[in-house]
Amino acid sequence: MKVLLDTDIGSDIDDAICLAYLLAKPECELLGITTVTGEPERRAMLASALCKAAGREVPIFPGAPRPLLAPMRQPHAPQAVALERWPHERSFPVGRAIGFLRDVIRSHPGEVTLLTIGPLTNIALLFTLDPEIPRLLRALYMMIGSFGRNDAGVRLEWNALNDPHAAAVVYNARPPLHRSVGLDVTLQVRMDAAEVRRRFQTPLLRPVLDMAEVWFQERPEIVFHDPLAAATIFDERICTYERGIVEVELASPRLAGLTHFTPQAGGPHEVAATVDPDRFFEEYFAVTGS
Repeated sequence: MKVLLDTDIGSDIDDAICLAYLLAKPECELLGITTVTGEPERRAMLASALCKAAGREVPIFPGAPRPLLAPMRQPHAPQAVALERWPHERSFPVGRAIGFLRDVIRSHPGEVTLLTIGPLTNIALLFTLDPEIPRLLRALYMMIGSFGRNDAGVRLEWNALNDPHAAAVVYNARPPLHRSVGLDVTLQVRMDAAEVRRRFQTPLLRPVLDMAEVWFQERPEIVFHDPLAAATIFDERICTYERGIVEVELASPRLAGLTHFTPQAGGPHEVAATVDPDRFFEEYFAVTGS
Protein backbone atom coordinates (compact mmCIF):
# COMPACT_ATOMS: atom_id res chain seq x y z
CA MET A 1 0.00 0.00 0.00
CA LYS A 2 1.33 3.43 -0.97
CA VAL A 3 1.59 5.77 2.04
CA LEU A 4 2.64 9.37 2.58
CA LEU A 5 3.40 10.45 6.16
CA ASP A 6 3.06 13.99 7.53
CA THR A 7 4.55 14.21 11.02
CA ASP A 8 5.76 16.46 13.83
CA ILE A 9 8.31 13.86 14.94
CA GLY A 10 10.52 15.13 17.75
CA SER A 11 7.90 16.34 20.24
CA ASP A 12 5.69 13.47 21.46
CA ILE A 13 7.64 10.20 21.08
CA ASP A 14 4.74 8.40 19.41
CA ASP A 15 5.64 9.88 16.00
CA ALA A 16 8.97 8.05 16.02
CA ILE A 17 7.26 4.86 17.18
CA CYS A 18 4.81 5.25 14.29
CA LEU A 19 7.51 5.84 11.68
CA ALA A 20 9.41 2.75 12.87
CA TYR A 21 6.28 0.69 12.31
CA LEU A 22 5.74 2.03 8.80
CA LEU A 23 9.38 1.40 7.89
CA ALA A 24 9.15 -2.19 9.12
CA LYS A 25 5.72 -3.03 7.69
CA PRO A 26 6.25 -5.13 4.53
CA GLU A 27 2.91 -4.04 3.05
CA CYS A 28 3.75 -0.35 3.44
CA GLU A 29 5.33 1.39 0.46
CA LEU A 30 6.38 4.62 2.19
CA LEU A 31 6.60 7.14 -0.65
CA GLY A 32 7.75 10.09 1.42
CA ILE A 33 7.76 11.98 4.70
CA THR A 34 6.98 15.64 5.34
CA THR A 35 7.56 17.37 8.67
CA VAL A 36 5.59 20.16 10.28
CA THR A 37 5.75 22.76 13.10
CA GLY A 38 8.78 24.33 14.79
CA GLU A 39 12.24 23.27 13.60
CA PRO A 40 10.97 21.19 10.67
CA GLU A 41 14.54 20.62 9.45
CA ARG A 42 15.54 19.04 12.76
CA ARG A 43 12.40 16.93 12.62
CA ALA A 44 13.47 15.83 9.15
CA MET A 45 16.83 14.78 10.62
CA LEU A 46 15.06 12.61 13.19
CA ALA A 47 13.02 10.95 10.44
CA SER A 48 16.24 10.42 8.49
CA ALA A 49 17.89 8.74 11.49
CA LEU A 50 15.09 6.18 11.65
CA CYS A 51 15.16 5.61 7.89
CA LYS A 52 18.89 4.91 8.07
CA ALA A 53 18.40 2.55 11.02
CA ALA A 54 15.88 0.68 8.86
CA GLY A 55 18.21 0.68 5.85
CA ARG A 56 15.66 2.60 3.81
CA GLU A 57 15.93 5.53 1.40
CA VAL A 58 12.78 7.62 1.76
CA PRO A 59 12.31 11.20 0.46
CA ILE A 60 12.02 13.64 3.38
CA PHE A 61 10.87 17.25 3.08
CA PRO A 62 10.67 19.86 5.87
CA GLY A 63 7.33 21.61 5.73
CA ALA A 64 5.54 24.52 7.39
CA PRO A 65 7.25 25.75 10.59
CA ARG A 66 4.27 27.71 11.93
CA PRO A 67 0.46 27.38 12.14
CA LEU A 68 -1.70 29.23 9.62
CA LEU A 69 -3.09 31.75 12.12
CA ALA A 70 -2.94 30.31 15.64
CA PRO A 71 -0.21 31.07 18.19
CA MET A 72 2.94 28.97 18.01
CA ARG A 73 2.82 26.25 20.69
CA GLN A 74 5.51 23.84 19.49
CA PRO A 75 8.61 25.83 18.51
CA HIS A 76 11.22 23.14 19.20
CA ALA A 77 11.92 19.44 18.59
CA PRO A 78 13.35 18.35 21.96
CA GLN A 79 14.18 14.78 20.90
CA ALA A 80 16.71 16.16 18.41
CA VAL A 81 19.29 15.98 21.20
CA ALA A 82 19.57 12.28 20.33
CA LEU A 83 20.74 13.03 16.79
CA GLU A 84 24.43 13.16 17.68
CA ARG A 85 24.32 9.42 18.41
CA TRP A 86 22.66 8.27 15.17
CA PRO A 87 23.66 8.69 11.50
CA HIS A 88 21.30 10.99 9.61
CA GLU A 89 21.09 13.33 6.66
CA ARG A 90 21.61 17.01 7.47
CA SER A 91 20.44 18.75 4.32
CA PHE A 92 16.94 18.62 2.86
CA PRO A 93 15.04 20.44 0.08
CA VAL A 94 13.46 23.50 1.68
CA GLY A 95 10.14 24.96 0.54
CA ARG A 96 9.17 21.91 -1.51
CA ALA A 97 7.09 19.81 0.91
CA ILE A 98 3.68 20.86 -0.43
CA GLY A 99 4.75 20.45 -4.05
CA PHE A 100 6.20 17.04 -3.26
CA LEU A 101 2.94 15.83 -1.72
CA ARG A 102 0.97 17.20 -4.65
CA ASP A 103 3.23 15.58 -7.26
CA VAL A 104 3.21 12.16 -5.60
CA ILE A 105 -0.57 12.09 -5.19
CA ARG A 106 -1.15 13.26 -8.76
CA SER A 107 1.29 10.61 -10.02
CA HIS A 108 -0.71 7.84 -8.31
CA PRO A 109 -4.39 8.84 -8.47
CA GLY A 110 -6.60 6.74 -6.24
CA GLU A 111 -3.63 4.82 -4.79
CA VAL A 112 -2.10 6.92 -2.00
CA THR A 113 -3.12 6.79 1.65
CA LEU A 114 -2.17 10.03 3.40
CA LEU A 115 -1.44 9.57 7.11
CA THR A 116 -1.26 12.72 9.23
CA ILE A 117 0.08 12.50 12.79
CA GLY A 118 0.84 16.17 13.49
CA PRO A 119 -0.84 19.56 13.15
CA LEU A 120 -2.47 19.84 9.75
CA THR A 121 -0.72 22.96 8.41
CA ASN A 122 0.98 21.20 5.49
CA ILE A 123 -2.18 19.36 4.51
CA ALA A 124 -4.37 22.48 4.65
CA LEU A 125 -1.89 24.27 2.40
CA LEU A 126 -1.88 21.30 0.01
CA PHE A 127 -5.67 21.09 -0.17
CA THR A 128 -5.94 24.87 -0.66
CA LEU A 129 -3.27 24.98 -3.37
CA ASP A 130 -4.82 22.09 -5.28
CA PRO A 131 -8.47 21.47 -4.30
CA GLU A 132 -8.63 18.36 -6.49
CA ILE A 133 -6.06 16.52 -4.35
CA PRO A 134 -8.47 15.13 -1.70
CA ARG A 135 -10.52 13.19 -4.23
CA LEU A 136 -7.31 11.84 -5.83
CA LEU A 137 -6.35 10.10 -2.58
CA ARG A 138 -7.17 6.50 -1.77
CA ALA A 139 -7.80 7.52 1.85
CA LEU A 140 -6.96 10.07 4.52
CA TYR A 141 -6.14 8.73 7.99
CA MET A 142 -5.49 11.18 10.83
CA MET A 143 -4.53 11.03 14.48
CA ILE A 144 -6.40 14.06 15.70
CA GLY A 145 -9.23 15.24 17.90
CA SER A 146 -11.35 13.73 20.63
CA PHE A 147 -14.84 12.56 19.81
CA GLY A 148 -16.52 11.84 23.11
CA ARG A 149 -15.87 8.12 23.44
CA ASN A 150 -14.80 7.01 26.94
CA ASP A 151 -14.09 10.61 27.83
CA ALA A 152 -15.89 12.28 30.72
CA GLY A 153 -15.15 15.88 29.80
CA VAL A 154 -14.16 18.29 27.07
CA ARG A 155 -10.67 17.49 25.83
CA LEU A 156 -8.55 19.55 23.45
CA GLU A 157 -6.23 17.35 21.40
CA TRP A 158 -2.72 18.61 20.62
CA ASN A 159 -2.69 18.28 16.81
CA ALA A 160 -6.02 20.10 16.43
CA LEU A 161 -5.10 22.68 19.08
CA ASN A 162 -1.83 23.56 17.36
CA ASP A 163 -3.50 24.62 14.11
CA PRO A 164 -7.31 24.68 14.41
CA HIS A 165 -7.75 26.64 11.18
CA ALA A 166 -5.79 24.02 9.26
CA ALA A 167 -7.88 21.27 10.86
CA ALA A 168 -11.05 23.04 9.72
CA VAL A 169 -9.75 23.22 6.14
CA VAL A 170 -8.93 19.51 6.11
CA TYR A 171 -12.27 18.44 7.59
CA ASN A 172 -14.02 20.46 4.90
CA ALA A 173 -12.27 18.36 2.22
CA ARG A 174 -13.91 15.23 0.85
CA PRO A 175 -11.48 12.38 0.16
CA PRO A 176 -13.01 8.97 -0.68
CA LEU A 177 -12.31 7.75 2.89
CA HIS A 178 -11.67 10.15 5.78
CA ARG A 179 -10.89 8.44 9.10
CA SER A 180 -9.88 10.04 12.39
CA VAL A 181 -8.45 8.24 15.41
CA GLY A 182 -8.93 10.48 18.45
CA LEU A 183 -7.73 10.75 22.03
CA ASP A 184 -10.78 9.03 23.46
CA VAL A 185 -9.57 5.85 21.72
CA THR A 186 -5.78 6.25 21.72
CA LEU A 187 -5.60 6.84 25.46
CA GLN A 188 -6.53 3.18 25.90
CA VAL A 189 -3.24 2.07 24.30
CA ARG A 190 -0.42 2.73 26.81
CA MET A 191 2.89 1.29 27.95
CA ASP A 192 5.02 2.24 30.94
CA ALA A 193 8.67 3.23 30.61
CA ALA A 194 10.05 -0.03 32.03
CA GLU A 195 8.15 -2.13 29.48
CA VAL A 196 9.19 0.18 26.65
CA ARG A 197 12.84 -0.16 27.67
CA ARG A 198 12.49 -3.93 27.77
CA ARG A 199 10.83 -4.27 24.37
CA PHE A 200 12.49 -1.56 22.28
CA GLN A 201 15.74 -3.46 21.73
CA THR A 202 15.74 -4.23 18.00
CA PRO A 203 18.12 -2.27 15.73
CA LEU A 204 15.21 -0.20 14.42
CA LEU A 205 13.72 0.56 17.84
CA ARG A 206 16.97 1.40 19.67
CA PRO A 207 17.14 4.94 18.22
CA VAL A 208 13.45 5.32 19.07
CA LEU A 209 14.23 4.32 22.66
CA ASP A 210 17.07 6.86 22.72
CA MET A 211 14.58 9.55 21.70
CA ALA A 212 12.08 8.19 24.21
CA GLU A 213 14.51 8.77 27.07
CA VAL A 214 14.03 12.51 26.44
CA TRP A 215 10.27 11.95 26.73
CA PHE A 216 10.66 9.90 29.93
CA GLN A 217 12.41 12.76 31.69
CA GLU A 218 8.96 14.31 32.15
CA ARG A 219 6.52 11.40 31.74
CA PRO A 220 6.37 7.82 33.04
CA GLU A 221 4.72 6.18 30.03
CA ILE A 222 4.01 6.28 26.32
CA VAL A 223 0.57 6.49 24.73
CA PHE A 224 0.63 4.96 21.25
CA HIS A 225 -1.56 7.63 19.62
CA ASP A 226 0.10 7.76 16.19
CA PRO A 227 1.10 4.10 15.79
CA LEU A 228 -2.51 3.17 16.45
CA ALA A 229 -3.68 5.37 13.58
CA ALA A 230 -1.04 3.80 11.33
CA ALA A 231 -1.89 0.22 12.25
CA THR A 232 -5.57 0.76 11.45
CA ILE A 233 -4.61 1.35 7.82
CA PHE A 234 -3.45 -2.26 7.55
CA ASP A 235 -5.78 -4.02 10.02
CA GLU A 236 -9.35 -2.73 10.01
CA ARG A 237 -10.26 -4.94 12.96
CA ILE A 238 -8.15 -2.98 15.45
CA CYS A 239 -10.77 -0.20 15.64
CA THR A 240 -14.45 0.16 14.91
CA TYR A 241 -15.79 3.39 13.45
CA GLU A 242 -18.84 5.59 13.51
CA ARG A 243 -19.86 7.73 10.56
CA GLY A 244 -20.89 11.36 10.88
CA ILE A 245 -19.58 14.87 10.50
CA VAL A 246 -16.72 16.57 12.34
CA GLU A 247 -16.66 20.33 12.84
CA VAL A 248 -13.74 22.24 14.35
CA GLU A 249 -14.30 25.01 16.89
CA LEU A 250 -12.87 28.33 15.70
CA ALA A 251 -15.10 30.97 17.28
CA SER A 252 -14.00 30.49 20.89
CA PRO A 253 -10.37 31.45 21.64
CA ARG A 254 -10.42 29.18 24.70
CA LEU A 255 -11.77 26.14 22.85
CA ALA A 256 -10.25 26.66 19.39
CA GLY A 257 -9.43 23.27 17.93
CA LEU A 258 -12.15 21.37 19.77
CA THR A 259 -13.57 18.68 17.48
CA HIS A 260 -17.37 18.38 17.50
CA PHE A 261 -18.66 15.05 16.18
CA THR A 262 -22.29 14.56 15.13
CA PRO A 263 -23.31 10.99 14.17
CA GLN A 264 -24.93 10.98 10.75
CA ALA A 265 -25.70 8.12 8.39
CA GLY A 266 -23.75 8.71 5.21
CA GLY A 267 -21.69 11.49 6.80
CA PRO A 268 -18.34 12.38 5.22
CA HIS A 269 -16.18 11.41 8.22
CA GLU A 270 -15.49 8.24 10.17
CA VAL A 271 -14.17 8.45 13.73
CA ALA A 272 -12.78 5.56 15.74
CA ALA A 273 -15.30 4.43 18.33
CA THR A 274 -13.60 1.43 19.97
CA VAL A 275 -10.14 -0.16 20.01
CA ASP A 276 -8.77 -3.63 20.70
CA PRO A 277 -5.48 -2.81 22.52
CA ASP A 278 -4.25 -6.41 22.53
CA ARG A 279 -4.74 -6.72 18.79
CA PHE A 280 -2.90 -3.45 18.27
CA PHE A 281 0.12 -4.44 20.36
CA GLU A 282 0.25 -7.85 18.69
CA GLU A 283 0.34 -6.15 15.30
CA TYR A 284 2.90 -3.52 16.31
CA PHE A 285 5.45 -5.85 17.84
CA ALA A 286 4.99 -8.57 15.22
CA VAL A 287 5.98 -5.98 12.61
CA THR A 288 8.86 -4.38 14.53
CA GLY A 289 10.19 -7.74 15.72
CA SER A 290 10.38 -6.96 19.42
